[in-house]
Amino acid sequence: MAVRCQRANQAGWGVKTNAKKRPTRCQAAVHDARHVLEPFLRRNAVKIIVGLRNYDVQVTHDVALAAWRGGASMVDVACDEDVVAAAREATKDQLPICASAVDPHAFDVAVKAGASMLEVGNYDGFYPDGIVFSAEDVLQITRDTMKRHPNMPMSVTVPHTLPLDEQVALALKLEQMGVDVIQTEGGVIAEPFAPGLIGLVQKAAPSIAATHAIARALEKAHVMCASGLSSATAPMAISAGASGVGVGSAINKLNDPVAMVATVQAIVDAVHGEDLPSHLREEARSSYAKLSAREERL
Repeated sequence: MAVRCQRANQAGWGVKTNAKKRPTRCQAAVHDARHVLEPFLRRNAVKIIVGLRNYDVQVTHDVALAAWRGGASMVDVACDEDVVAAAREATKDQLPICASAVDPHAFDVAVKAGASMLEVGNYDGFYPDGIVFSAEDVLQITRDTMKRHPNMPMSVTVPHTLPLDEQVALALKLEQMGVDVIQTEGGVIAEPFAPGLIGLVQKAAPSIAATHAIARALEKAHVMCASGLSSATAPMAISAGASGVGVGSAINKLNDPVAMVATVQAIVDAVHGEDLPSHLREEARSSYAKLSAREERL
């Protein structure tokens, strides 16, 4: 596992190199565990993912701002002081910041900078480099991370490279260790062959399938379905047993702030259904109208 982590770090994942250091802003999590996990208890958590390797402070700020304005539950960012600070500034400390890495030591900086949750995972970006993680790799990283930060809410991604029965077995072991959230993945391996809505369903199918299998086996830990989701498929993930959804590329690859907010709101609306707060519903209508008008002018 140490060799695998070293390969990941050499590939530029999980640890920022040559980073410009700034004074530490916070010595403790801004949001307590109860606040962080509350949306999962309501089964309507929406996490917007900036990217494990994305150390662009401006991009982080823009995505986090869209997450906050769109009504998301939290933002997932890289383990870097400046990145965490940018997300906190954009959200005015109103949203919990989840920091992701695969190196237990990398979380130290994020915790000091004010991250409120830790995520072992978001492996999608590793696979093109030929880096995969075994069940034992994930367990060891999680043990070491929980030992270093025993009071932090923990989320761990189960690699989709494992057979489904082994994904379930790993999720059960993680639950026994006290992990709060088990995150699924799979969108990177999906190859939609149909356009439109059918293609969106095909893209989300692997992660939703893993969510269904894992959620049925767990007793305490929450399941977050991530990778390949959209506003059309997010409700399917909740129906499959997820307590929340994680969405990344559908947001962070957009360059238009209005489109980013509208997309976040569409996902939040889809997950909340009739429970969406009225002020967010009105903001969603406004964003949709602006986006539609902009598209008509193009």
